[in-house]
Amino acid sequence: MKPNKLVLCAVLWGGAAFAADAPGPDLRDLHLEVTPRTRGEAARIARVTAPPTDFSTPEAFEDLPGGAATVRARTNADAFSQPSANMAFDRELQFKVGNGLFRKLWVSAPSSTRASDGLGPLYNARGCQNCHLKDGRGHTPDAGGAVSMFLRVSVPADPAADMPEIEGWIATAPDPVYGGQLQDFATAGLAAEYRLDVRYTEREVPLAGGEVASLRVPVYAAADLSQGPLAPGAMLSPRVAPQMIGLGLLEAIPAADILAHADPEDADGDGISGRPSVVWSREAGAPMLGRFGHKAGEATVREQSAAAFAGDMGLSTPLHPDRWGDCTPAQTACRAAPGGEDPERGGLEVDDEALDLVTFYSRNLAVPARRDAADPQVLAGKQVFHQAGCPACHVPKFVTHRLPDRPEQSFQLIWPHSDLLLHDMGEGLADHRPEGVATGREWRTAPLWGLGMTRQVSGHTELLHDGRARSVLEAILWHGGEAQAARDRVVALDPPDRAALLRFLESL
Repeated sequence: MKPNKLVLCAVLWGGAAFAADAPGPDLRDLHLEVTPRTRGEAARIARVTAPPTDFSTPEAFEDLPGGAATVRARTNADAFSQPSANMAFDRELQFKVGNGLFRKLWVSAPSSTRASDGLGPLYNARGCQNCHLKDGRGHTPDAGGAVSMFLRVSVPADPAADMPEIEGWIATAPDPVYGGQLQDFATAGLAAEYRLDVRYTEREVPLAGGEVASLRVPVYAAADLSQGPLAPGAMLSPRVAPQMIGLGLLEAIPAADILAHADPEDADGDGISGRPSVVWSREAGAPMLGRFGHKAGEATVREQSAAAFAGDMGLSTPLHPDRWGDCTPAQTACRAAPGGEDPERGGLEVDDEALDLVTFYSRNLAVPARRDAADPQVLAGKQVFHQAGCPACHVPKFVTHRLPDRPEQSFQLIWPHSDLLLHDMGEGLADHRPEGVATGREWRTAPLWGLGMTRQVSGHTELLHDGRARSVLEAILWHGGEAQAARDRVVALDPPDRAALLRFLESL
């Protein structure tokens, strides 16, 4: 386990983490009601989460990546749409109603269907499920339309003008006309902001053993801009909607356990210097550890859900109450368009109750069971995974907090294969657009659970933040920066070892 520089003394009892000798915020789990761990439990957890030494058989409970919340691995497209297996019957109604809201197609106001109006005026999709296909990954335009992929946009800002509470915050601002992301749909009477244009070229990568892979190199453009050019210095970042499984379990990992893997100065000299994304929590009114989004820009599932309602669909929530969503003051027609706010919903389009239901649903989308964990080739691939150094970022396992109010996520041994930290992934994956404390070369380590079921659920195998990788191997070959050495080890593998590694990853 890496030494932690940000938090030199992590108090695990209750999940609090504080900086004893180093500057920085107190990154406690303000979003959770925690039953403190005993010293005995902490010792057991340290043993259970230690790296494996025997690769001849699976580890105990390795076939249950979501702990007791794990569901049977289905063979159809509904594999990511099941509720936590340990959910009590009296909580299933919340999940099902939340599912209905997640699948709802919103309409523009005014409408006779007042419970569903308020869409836009500018938007990227009419419903959550339109982007998170079957609760799985979105796709690039090449895989069928631009829905589920968009461009974020920002411009440099005065460093002294933003977020003094968070050290290392990189000040940016929305585009003064187009806002924080570009919307490619609009309600009647308004023009969509742009059309996403993506062009690819192929680049071959020779592999040991005479094999050759081809990488798809993208170039993005905001075409057909309806409000004139973007501001000088505008920075664009493509984003494909990620899969939804296991979010509540990631939210329940103690911040201290995540911070224990941080090594921002690379004190151990292994070339890996993951660091936490520290974000401002709208709900807590304080800095918190970012966990969600491609650059870990949101602290909780609820805040991530509210941000998506606002930016992707133009719907107001208690955390983002503007009925016009991402429309800027320069977009006067957009701000003047009718909204769907309702006095019975507190003047909002998505009120507290609806946001809570969608959050509960998102938090409880279950992780499917591992497939073939005991297969000899899978076990050989697991050993290659460890020998290549992949677990330095893709940390296999954690144990969640004890949570009396969240029984599905409480005290579970989980296998996300992610440290949830930011890492410099090199120039090849850089978007050159900072977000919070994340630089234009940094990305949060993506969890790997469910990786091998992407085609089954979403109908494609596109990976990474912008879907450029068409396979697991291509995703590995795009790794650079801190992951360059691990990537090069994979390139140098004999073909049978490389095939075993891929078989292991696709079993997750």
